[in-house]
Amino acid sequence: MAPYESDDMTTAGDVDEPRTGRRRAARYVVPVTVMGVAAATIGLVPALADSGDPDLPEITAAQLIEKIAQSDVERLSGTVKITTDLGLPNLGGLENSLTSGAMGRGDDGGSSADPSAKLTELASGTHTLRVAADGPDRQKLSLLENAAEYSLIHNGEDVWGYDSGSNEVYHGTVGASGEDREQQPPATPKDFAEEALKSVDDTTSVTVDGTAQVAGRDAYKLVVKPKQSGSTVGAISIAVDHKTGMPLKFTLTPSSGGAAVVDVGFTRVSFERPSASTFDFTPPKGAKVTEDDAPAKGREHSGKPERGPKSEEDLGKGLDGLKMLGEGWNSVAVFDTGGEGGLPTGGTGGPGGDLGGFLGSLGDEVKGDFGTGTVFSTRLVNALITEDGKVYVGTVTKDALVKAADAGK
Repeated sequence: MAPYESDDMTTAGDVDEPRTGRRRAARYVVPVTVMGVAAATIGLVPALADSGDPDLPEITAAQLIEKIAQSDVERLSGTVKITTDLGLPNLGGLENSLTSGAMGRGDDGGSSADPSAKLTELASGTHTLRVAADGPDRQKLSLLENAAEYSLIHNGEDVWGYDSGSNEVYHGTVGASGEDREQQPPATPKDFAEEALKSVDDTTSVTVDGTAQVAGRDAYKLVVKPKQSGSTVGAISIAVDHKTGMPLKFTLTPSSGGAAVVDVGFTRVSFERPSASTFDFTPPKGAKVTEDDAPAKGREHSGKPERGPKSEEDLGKGLDGLKMLGEGWNSVAVFDTGGEGGLPTGGTGGPGGDLGGFLGSLGDEVKGDFGTGTVFSTRLVNALITEDGKVYVGTVTKDALVKAADAGK
């Protein structure tokens, strides 16, 4: 791991000894997707309780990071509350329709129980989840709604999605080797903490900021902050379970201040083995069952949308020369759409209609050495589309994005 800054130079005391035979933590199949481009800094995690801070042995940031790396929790059950506030524009529900259509839940017969569509609801608002895991082959995630419930169950080679509101069922399979599971986006608190810690380098400050309690468990607080100015990330706080080393909380606050962009928290958690019946599922009588006809391997040939990019190289396929500008937290991805003219245009009644004007109203016009462009902003991710068809995206401020575009001209 690259060097990082730690203000805590104390010793580990009686911190748990490293476990031998390190095992991978359980992963949820087709798990929670919050926002692809920000996946490295957003996670599924919990809110700290207001109870008194526990008295735990002192530990350094390096030791706490190692404790996370050595965590081998594979069995758990609990309740998670997730709040996401990216500051997306209110389009009167249009954004949900566009997202659902893009993910395959439109008028083409797609099932409302397909997890690639259903779990996009977690990209905004507050939701309550029930989660359970028993090793790498059994996981369950349930999204609790006002008058319905959506459940995603992985049991062996079977993956079931059930939407009680529409009484629809999705059924798919995964390979016995588990290869497909490794291709899915991260889902557990450990997964997201590891993704965030991948950003740790010499542009990052990492410290231990005391202790807390999460869902009744004693935890250390690890705080990750960019040293550079220009990032939209203010701080990432990870609560790490004292006994197991499993991350129990991940909160991302923006540099602009205000409420957290993402705050996810266990309100209840147990590390006992869940009942085997937790992962049983039989389609209810009268339910519409949609089979994923893509084989466990080679799904890329099925015509169904990919769950998410596996790598930066995969992300760049179909784009003209995806590359990264800058370093550390100020990194910006840039690619060429292959079409000049910036935003789509068209006269009223034409093929483009007023799309260009509509999209332009959601962004801010900017100018620089690169020419003219439009910046679309959220509280975390900003994107610049230039008149020559290039797109710049990053967790950086609008000014930093314009500077990156000028530098990459």
